[in-house]
Amino acid sequence: MSSFEKPSEDRILSSGYHLKKSMAGGFYKFCRAVLIFGLCFLILQPILDKLSVSFMAERDLFDGTVISVPRNFTTENYRVVGMLLDFWPSLFQTLGIVLVSAVLQITACTLAAYGFARYKFPLKNFWFMCVMLIIIVPPQVIMASIYLNFRFFDVFGIFRLITGQPINMLSSFAGYWLLSATGMGLKSGLYIFILRQYFRGVPKDLEEAAYIDGCGRLRTFGQIMLPDAAPMLVSCFLFSFVWQWTDSFYATLFLQNYSMLSSGLNNIAQTFAVWWNAMHVAGGGAGLQAPMAHTQMVIATGMLMVLAPLILLYLFAQKAFVESLAQTGIKM
Repeated sequence: MSSFEKPSEDRILSSGYHLKKSMAGGFYKFCRAVLIFGLCFLILQPILDKLSVSFMAERDLFDGTVISVPRNFTTENYRVVGMLLDFWPSLFQTLGIVLVSAVLQITACTLAAYGFARYKFPLKNFWFMCVMLIIIVPPQVIMASIYLNFRFFDVFGIFRLITGQPINMLSSFAGYWLLSATGMGLKSGLYIFILRQYFRGVPKDLEEAAYIDGCGRLRTFGQIMLPDAAPMLVSCFLFSFVWQWTDSFYATLFLQNYSMLSSGLNNIAQTFAVWWNAMHVAGGGAGLQAPMAHTQMVIATGMLMVLAPLILLYLFAQKAFVESLAQTGIKM
């Protein structure tokens, strides 16, 4: 009988331990779920509010009983904003300029990052410190220098010698692309740092094995290192594309003669005020101003229209983006 009593006591003690452990685990999961839900709500709530407002009629804005669900559902706001932004021509023009710029930027940053990670050259630490300065110093600080250099662009006086005057690159996308191709575009220092950390985490045995098999440095970089870094390159490309898509600083500086969505969205309040005033001139309202609530509704609609291509881009590239984040956590 004693042989059966001991397991019974152990079973009683163990069931109490497992009960406490399961309760603690359940409480932890509950707190984690509440925290994740709260964070997701904080992120999505402003977007959902703008989405709701974008489908409201103007009279819904002044109706105290309308909170989140429109009473008078309409798509008129999208029609008006599409007209004010000249949406489809601006979309394709922005897509072409930003896509080429992002490719040039990631190409330059990848080459620079691989050089910092794998090679030794004079003043290497000094040059990498300069890369860190690109991250720290905001572009507004060097705005005057950028303006003067590209307004009177010259290379060792060659253009002045040939044409008699420097080149003005502020009114063309050539200057915009030149910044990206030379690793001085928007957030280039950050991409160099991320890719450098990744390449430093790749075992050197891969390169040595490629050298033994007869591969040169360029072939090793193109056939061994780049395919392995594809998820990280996709991640940096997405960052570059998104930041340049919504950037208005460089777009205002270099692309004033082009219809960019970021510039149009930045000025949509003034554009809407002019349009609204023109629509009410016939009724004797030439001196009136557009209602603030209606202006904010137009701004919210414009934001959603500008962000929609970015959301679609992320849906197609989310697998590579998540994979790059996982590899960053392991190798960095």
